[in-house]
Amino acid sequence: MESIANFVGLSGLDIVAVFVFLGVWQGISWWIEHPAAKHPSVTVLMSEYRRKWMMVMVRREPRIFDAQMMASLRQGTSFFASTSLLAMGGLLALIGNVDPLQNVTMQIGNLETPAMELQTKLILVLILLGNAFLKFVWSNRVFGYCSVMMGAVPNDPDDAQAIPLARKAAELNIRAALNFNRGLRSMYFALGAVAWVAGAWALFAACLVIGSLVWSREFASLPREIILNDIPDTKA
Repeated sequence: MESIANFVGLSGLDIVAVFVFLGVWQGISWWIEHPAAKHPSVTVLMSEYRRKWMMVMVRREPRIFDAQMMASLRQGTSFFASTSLLAMGGLLALIGNVDPLQNVTMQIGNLETPAMELQTKLILVLILLGNAFLKFVWSNRVFGYCSVMMGAVPNDPDDAQAIPLARKAAELNIRAALNFNRGLRSMYFALGAVAWVAGAWALFAACLVIGSLVWSREFASLPREIILNDIPDTKA
């Protein structure tokens, strides 16, 4: 590995920075999806509301609102899948011609970075964007499975199959949302990975900033407090 790193112009610090960066990305993802019971993440909290949604859907007539909600969720996954695909296309073009980026690094940090080194660093961004694209596409498809399962729920709420099918729809919905959130985190860290162009220490800093941002939105955000706590009645 050291010989490969030397060949593309990476230092030992670069290699350490990449492993730390990837470790934080995967570690925080695991933490979000498997939080302590006393301090759940927004992702886990919303999973329970998705289950409640499907239970309410069983007795809702007509189910137009539920269909609109599913269409909105699928539209979101399609938008982000298209966005990551466009970003990958632009990045591939930049990898093919890094001269403009070399000029930028010279102007900002007075760094003479070899073309191969820049290309290697941009590949990390490309991998993260590719992962995001795959997660969004899979999320879109699983939301589609959920839509079909919702359509299979009988109109009669007392039907023996109504609740079991609604529960299946809820679990599919949760799984689709899980992959959607993984795609979003991958895009967050792809933005952070761009900092590697400025050096290993910049990647460490970006890792800290992005990791803190993702953590705070899942564990210390105002929306989380709203989800967790009852809203007092403000009527006079």
